[in-house]
Amino acid sequence: MNSERILSIHNKWFTYSVGLTAGIAVVSIAIGFIWLPSVRGSGTSLGVWYTICSAAGLIRTTPIGEQVVQPVYVTTRFEIVPNMLRKPSAESIGRGATLAMRCTMCHGARGLSHADTPNLAGQYAVAIYKQLTDYKSGARTSAVMQPLAADLSGQNMLDLAAYYAYLPRVRVSHSTANEIPRIVAEGAPMRSIAPCGACHGELSTMADAPWLEGEPAVYLNTQLKDFASGTRHNDINEQMRNVARGMTPEEINSATQYFTGH
Repeated sequence: MNSERILSIHNKWFTYSVGLTAGIAVVSIAIGFIWLPSVRGSGTSLGVWYTICSAAGLIRTTPIGEQVVQPVYVTTRFEIVPNMLRKPSAESIGRGATLAMRCTMCHGARGLSHADTPNLAGQYAVAIYKQLTDYKSGARTSAVMQPLAADLSGQNMLDLAAYYAYLPRVRVSHSTANEIPRIVAEGAPMRSIAPCGACHGELSTMADAPWLEGEPAVYLNTQLKDFASGTRHNDINEQMRNVARGMTPEEINSATQYFTGH
């Protein structure tokens, strides 16, 4: 009996098999990632690495003669920098309190609305600042907010965000964990919908995602429907539009009721 191990470089059949498999893999990669993309490309030579990245989907090129589709609306220009608004000064909060006097009719004297507009008390400062910059640029539309934001300077918006974030937020009591709707707690993976807490939670909040608990039901419900229809489009990379489009009317209502405590 031949005691030579099968998985050994001294076994010629094993060596031939590995070599043949590696050769097929190299040829396949060369054809799929270099030759075919270059044949189907625009005719310009931009290098092997560019061709490989294009074939892998990392770079999207527009064929010659095909018009690049531009959005028909203003997109958000918000940029987050590290530690933005993490430790506002007392002076900034005080200036924000003065500026906020013009906001009381809709958002309440202490940031708590009685007009189905968002509660701003305790809201994340970055979230407030983003929405103000979007109103100012036109990325988010509102007949009321756009004229008000148009006159705000960058420092004004930072001060307002610092003031409202300083105020105590509304807390909604939930009697049992069983009341959490599945769309909120688990999302819908088969429809590419993440749990709401993945972005809007307290521990794992995305930098520009707002705190939702205690917001007016009419406001939240309207925003979800506007995201679903595309009427609101200031979400970066369309995260909320993609989520809201996949939600059923029942899921929108149940998520709204949960966050508002109804």
